[in-house]
Amino acid sequence: MVGEAITVLVVDGHQTFAELLGVALAGQPELRYVGQARTGEQAIRMVQELRPNVVLLDPDLPDADGIAIAELLRHRLPDTRFVILTANNESALVGRATAAGASGFLSKNGPLGDVMNAIRTAHGGGMTVSTDILARLLRSTAPVVGPRAGGLTAREHEVLVLMGSGLDPRAIARRLGISVHTCRGYVKAVLGKLGAHSQLEAVAVATRRGLLRPDGHNAE
Repeated sequence: MVGEAITVLVVDGHQTFAELLGVALAGQPELRYVGQARTGEQAIRMVQELRPNVVLLDPDLPDADGIAIAELLRHRLPDTRFVILTANNESALVGRATAAGASGFLSKNGPLGDVMNAIRTAHGGGMTVSTDILARLLRSTAPVVGPRAGGLTAREHEVLVLMGSGLDPRAIARRLGISVHTCRGYVKAVLGKLGAHSQLEAVAVATRRGLLRPDGHNAE
């Protein structure tokens, strides 16, 4: 429904950080802060009870792996989006998060405005990655030797371009007028041809190969 507030749940074991984030969320008119969970057990219960639109999630919870929880809950509640907020920006963790279906990966040290924008983007079906984290991933991705087209079909390249724009399979499917199942097949094919394990890694590889422009201005 147009104009309805985006509900947001915070999952973080650091109480002070979570409370400050909650205060900031409560000050946003188009967002509605619904509470916080401090453990994985609480997160599973509260997400299933409250069904928030977006969950801000620390992957390093006191009792659980936050990314594993995100993957579990994404299967149960596919309309709920997860944005990872962490002090650990290792590229391997970014890959795990995107493979688990996360809609964002941001550093806790980044601007608060980036978090708010990531919530809105996630709710709209897009994905946000902090520029410093994306730069680290691009540096860590080895150059791939091969044809410029990467062996991709025209449709696969369309999907790749939309992946590079930050869209998830559901949003890509809507944009292209195809089923989500068909779109996931294209995404899987793109990942296989680029030797990537996640959408974010595929975008990094494609950028290094010249299949995508790093400024995001790619022809569809």
